[in-house]
Amino acid sequence: MRFIQRPPVPVLAPFVRSYMFYEGDPRAHALERILPNGAPQVIVNLAEDRTRLYDAENVDRCETMPGTVLCGAYTRFCVIDTVEQQRVVGISFHAGGSYPFFRAPASVVANQHVTIEALWGERAAARLRERVLDAAGDPHAVFDVLESALLESCGSAPERHRCVAYALNAFERAPETTSIAQVTATIGLSPKRFIERFKLEVGMTPKAYCRVRRFQRALGAAHAGRQVDWSQVATSCGYFDQAHFIHDFRAFSGITPTLYRTLQTQYQNHVKFLQANDSSL
Repeated sequence: MRFIQRPPVPVLAPFVRSYMFYEGDPRAHALERILPNGAPQVIVNLAEDRTRLYDAENVDRCETMPGTVLCGAYTRFCVIDTVEQQRVVGISFHAGGSYPFFRAPASVVANQHVTIEALWGERAAARLRERVLDAAGDPHAVFDVLESALLESCGSAPERHRCVAYALNAFERAPETTSIAQVTATIGLSPKRFIERFKLEVGMTPKAYCRVRRFQRALGAAHAGRQVDWSQVATSCGYFDQAHFIHDFRAFSGITPTLYRTLQTQYQNHVKFLQANDSSL
């Protein structure tokens, strides 16, 4: 297995978390549920020009699209197969980070995979994939291709609205206690205007984003600990009580915290999907 990451150049650092390359053997399980983290990604399937999304209620139903996609910011889990993950490269954005580079509001591409062709046009998408495949023998050469594509797409130094930048920093520090009123009092925008701008760049409302980030904090505790005190996790992450925590956990993941521990993989947001016994427990 090879997993390589590289940070972006400084001008892109507020928007891009990292570039990544993964190459590994086939996995024993066929499907995985991908849990939401509030941030978008670009994924390029190097093995084949295919991306498949499965219906969680009936995995016999599958949507197929080209293998170079923008995964918008999700507020729910999605189901993909593990075959297409055997050799991939991608761009992991910070929350709201993809907005300057694509020709669509983040709220329009939220909770879905959108082809790069639909966003940048057929010629640009084909050129990107061709350049990535030509460089695929050297992960860092691929990272250079992806970075060049981002810089070319925005035409200048990318920017985000100051209120969104401020809010994201505040929410990241304390998603369970920072309120919209606190943010708007500082930035001088009305709540309505602030929410509109936040959705435009991040893809969801501030309230939904804070719920996702709180879920991620709880997920981190569940993923890291050998023995988990769920009551303590709920309290430390700012849930009213354990019942509220379990309700939110299921809303985002489709499974209980206990079942997450059974089905987890080495990656926090990738969970084995066993249709016969996981979604109902």
